[in-house]
Parts: sequence; C-alpha cells; structure tokens
Amino acid sequence: MSDRLYSISFLLVIFISFFFASCGKIQKENISDSDSLVKLNPELYKDIPSKKLVFIPHWSPQAQFAGYYAAYENGFYRKYGIDLVILNGGPNNKASDVMEKNNADVASLWLTNALQLIEKKIDLINIAQILPKSALMLIAKKSSGVSKIEDLNNSKVGVWGGDYIIQPMALFKKYNVNVTLVPQLGSINLFLLNGVKATTAMWYNEYNTIINSGLNPDELTTFFYYDYDLNFPEEGIYCFREKFLADSVSYVYFVKATFEGWQWSFLNPEKTLLIVKEKMKSANLPYNYPHQKWMLEKFNEMIFHHGKNENAGLLDEKDYYKVVEEMKKENYIKTAPEFKNFFVRTYYYNTQP
Repeated sequence: MSDRLYSISFLLVIFISFFFASCGKIQKENISDSDSLVKLNPELYKDIPSKKLVFIPHWSPQAQFAGYYAAYENGFYRKYGIDLVILNGGPNNKASDVMEKNNADVASLWLTNALQLIEKKIDLINIAQILPKSALMLIAKKSSGVSKIEDLNNSKVGVWGGDYIIQPMALFKKYNVNVTLVPQLGSINLFLLNGVKATTAMWYNEYNTIINSGLNPDELTTFFYYDYDLNFPEEGIYCFREKFLADSVSYVYFVKATFEGWQWSFLNPEKTLLIVKEKMKSANLPYNYPHQKWMLEKFNEMIFHHGKNENAGLLDEKDYYKVVEEMKKENYIKTAPEFKNFFVRTYYYNTQP
C-alpha cells in the first residue's frame, strides 16, 4: 500500500505540472479581484466529473478558514467538479472525532491530531500543509519580570488542554523550568488580571485580543515555539489513504481550489470578511470586524508571506519527525508512519500566475 502511494505521488507531480501549465486561463480567472465573483466558463470544466466531498475545519467558523469559505462561495470547488459540503467544526463537533467516525472525507487538522488518529488505526495522509509554521505562543508581561523562558520558573502558566499542551511541556522540560499549569479555557482574563504569569495564545487570535485589551506590544514578552526548535506544523489538509488512492485527482482538485480560495481572499479582504461574517452568523457566533481582519492578514503572512512562497503547501520532513519524537516522549503515540508514506505533495505555488 505504501509503495502504491509513493508511485501515485510521483505520477501526481507529472499530472499537476501538466494540468496547471495547460490552464493559464483558469488561473487568471481564479484569483480575479474584480467587483463581482469569479465568472465561470462552463466549457473549460464540462469534462470534469462531479465528485461529492465532505470537509470539516478543525474549529468554529472564523477567518482562520476564509480560504475554504471563499473557494466555496466563488464556485472554485464546483469549477473542478467537486460538490463540496462544509461542516462546522469546533468544541461540539471536533474534526478528529468526525474523521474517526468516517463522517467526512477531508479535514483541516493539526499534525498532532492526525498522528493520534493514525495511532487509533485511522489511516490518514497529509495532502497539503496550510500552516507550516506554528502560530502557538506563550505571552508574558514585561512588568512581571519575564524576559526569557527561565524567568517562568516556579510560576503559574495558563495552558489549554489536549494537543495544545504538548509544546509547552516540551519547552519547560527542555529548559528545566518548573511551572504550575493552570487551565485557561477560552479566555485570557486570568492573564490580564495577573492570575498567571504567562498565557497560551495563537498569534492570529488571542495575541490580538490581548493587545486590544489595553496592553501594548512593547509591554509584552512573546515566546514562539518555532524559535525553540519546537515547530509543530498546525493546519494541514488530511484525507483517508484508501479514498485518496481510489480517486486522487478529486483530492488534488480540492487542494488546488482551496489555495485559489486563499489567494482570492487575500486579494479581496473586504469581500472575504463579508463571507466570514455570514458564515459566523449562520453558526450563531459573534463577529468582530477588526479581529477577523487581523486574523485574515496573519494568515496571508503565514501561508504566502504576502507574496510568492515556493514552499506553500509543503510539510517539512524535519518538523514531522520532531513532532513524532516529542509525542512519543510524552506517550501520545507509540508509532508513526515514515514521512514518504504520510505526506503527498499536491500543490506547487509556482504553477500559479
């Protein structure tokens, strides 16, 4: 089975290069920044068979998943023959649980999520890495005397549970720092009220909440895990190996349409935020325009670095094995597949105009 996946990976490189090179008109049409949505030319796609796929993001609707929503609303998935259903993820409908029950075909998951599912014999593969660099971070106030990791020794640190705790534990062990871990749930209020000396945050989310709560960036000490050799790739696109082997082309189209959705989102931020607003409203979630705008801007930096990123969609092999190593240390997993049997590159940025 693994040899077959490896062979298909090789063939996909040829297919992707040929297909994208022959679709110049499609590319220009996809990322149009005109006032209207993309005008599809049915003649370009009439021979592509329809394929139904169910996708679930790993969290609740917000700008974090704008690329998928924009691709859906603009008809990019339909253009490539994909009849897509997007489920709402979140704490009450976890993407990992949905995939474990085989109630979706594709999911946005963190690498740590996927490896634990594989440990449960759920045979997943990564077909594109959306965020190659970890956005998880620790934040402390300079006024508390924290300027380096060692300054957190014998302090209280706010953390989330589940997979979010793997990196903090690895960091504290690496620097021999003893801390008291305090569950912070979904609020940073404990940090703002000095109940903990440091708090867990995502750069594109809680960090912005903190600096909009009265603290200036120059008043904060930030610790990004990737600076401490603990880069855990976060959002990737995962599917079932068996389904991919049976219809790899549909999954390649899914990835392609998704990245086109992200490109369109960054070229059309105001229109994108309206799409996000409606998506959040339909899920009965509060919408904050400045915060969602910040989130979208940060994703532009993380995915495409505001320009060409030849490594877009690529999962780094070194990072993969680092995550495997740390998860084994903490007994989250006992085994993991070889990288070549786990990651299939289906997206190449240089095929875009």
